[in-house]
Amino acid sequence: MTKPRVLISDKMDPNAARIFTEMGCDVDVITGETPEQLIARIGDYDGLAIRSSTKVTKEILAAAKNLKVIGRAGIGVDNVDIPAASAQGVVVMNTPFGNSITTAEHAIALMFALARQIPEANAQTQAGKWPKNDFMGVEVTGKTLGLIGAGNIGSIVASRAIGLRMKVVAFDPFLTPERAVEMGVEKVDLDGLLARADFITLHTPLTDQTRNILSAENIAKTKKGVRIINCARGGLIDEAALKDALDSGQVAGAALDVFQTEPAKDSPLFGTPNFICTPHLGASTNEAQVNVALQVAEQMADYLVNGGVTNALNMPSLSAEEAPKLKPYMALAEQLGSLVGQLTTGAIPRISIHAEGAAAELNIKPIVAAVLAGFLRVQSDTVNMVNAPFLAKERGIEVREVKTEKEGDYHTLIRVSVKTDAGERSVAGTLFSNAEPRLIELFGIKVEAELAGNMMYIVNEDAPGFIGRIGTLLGEAGINIGTFNLGRRAAGGEAVLLLSVDSPVPANVISAARDVPGVKRVMALAF
Repeated sequence: MTKPRVLISDKMDPNAARIFTEMGCDVDVITGETPEQLIARIGDYDGLAIRSSTKVTKEILAAAKNLKVIGRAGIGVDNVDIPAASAQGVVVMNTPFGNSITTAEHAIALMFALARQIPEANAQTQAGKWPKNDFMGVEVTGKTLGLIGAGNIGSIVASRAIGLRMKVVAFDPFLTPERAVEMGVEKVDLDGLLARADFITLHTPLTDQTRNILSAENIAKTKKGVRIINCARGGLIDEAALKDALDSGQVAGAALDVFQTEPAKDSPLFGTPNFICTPHLGASTNEAQVNVALQVAEQMADYLVNGGVTNALNMPSLSAEEAPKLKPYMALAEQLGSLVGQLTTGAIPRISIHAEGAAAELNIKPIVAAVLAGFLRVQSDTVNMVNAPFLAKERGIEVREVKTEKEGDYHTLIRVSVKTDAGERSVAGTLFSNAEPRLIELFGIKVEAELAGNMMYIVNEDAPGFIGRIGTLLGEAGINIGTFNLGRRAAGGEAVLLLSVDSPVPANVISAARDVPGVKRVMALAF
């Protein structure tokens, strides 16, 4: 079996290459290339490991015909075109926890630097002055720290601040009251935070909702003399408005490790009194750089070799331990999705995936992705579990997930339903004891069948002699039947016949089958 090939295109700890090799990958370390050079090279690789220097654009992705995963050693993925990667079926991973402590500590360091005006005091002292009376600082003990964003890094900052005897108030729409109590912080709305905080530190991603969250309007709502720290993302603060607030004294000091445009060669803030800046050093410690390099190598190799998905931004996470258990369910889910996709026509505004019994106890996200991949593969042969949810959303398909832990007629069951012009139509399947997927229900008719290879789907009137006529038709066409799978609503009513055959069924045979008395619908299927 050919080993997966990985390219490390940015400088990172050399142990990353060792991990790739030990986990069964071939790895090349080629850094500093131009976009044109990377475009010429990337087609040979299954994985691309990067830091912040490599920009993974649409053009590079278009040339990456074999690429399966991009791994960013660090948290920020602004340099990766995630929608384009998703559309192409490429998993994008990051390492959100590898530099959490380092970034949190940098925020605390900048808070102290602001509180005691350390950079300017240092500069003047080293210039031969002794400005002992020029720098009057403030204590952090007893002050209120306003936390915008209480996720992983924000929670670490909160714990450090509480250790410094600060009171912490937090604004985060995703922070639950229970988690706030566990962290020891008070959950508040944004206006409440702005009015009360002596120090404000930002630890939230840059989204349409958070862009310029500290706008001129919101800065005006702050407590006069507030000090602001941003080690998260440039663009969270209106830099021109911050400059005005520093000049007016509304903001007593500001410290930025990140800027709206980086590298920040020019900024309205440069040279402003009581302003401190560092060149995006939040993750710049030896420990953090080693951690993120090792983590991204482990995650990417685990995916390429074992199918485990960790810290993916465009695909449900799936641990290497979960993968073997979920594998037969995902095979069943993909088959059911493919069956529905082949048998339904027209626009599908909604698809529902229902897991029942043992299936409901599993991680349903990969099962949903597998259903969508099977369903949409009828329309495109480039669909996979990564881009299927993206393509479903693009097509305006509403995806619903339902879990029912109570067992029905089967120990475990997956049902896929679609909304059509003719109403709701569904198929269901289960796993037999040997973990083999089986169809057990087709549009309300009980039928047991293995979905594999070439098949014929026939809806007919239940009448004597029908099976013989179909068998004769196929025999005369030289098509060998593997299995007959029958189901009916009631004696003499509508029936379903699923045939597995040893070769594709030609269009002329399908046409001839439609002329057999009692036939309502005939289709060739492939799995």
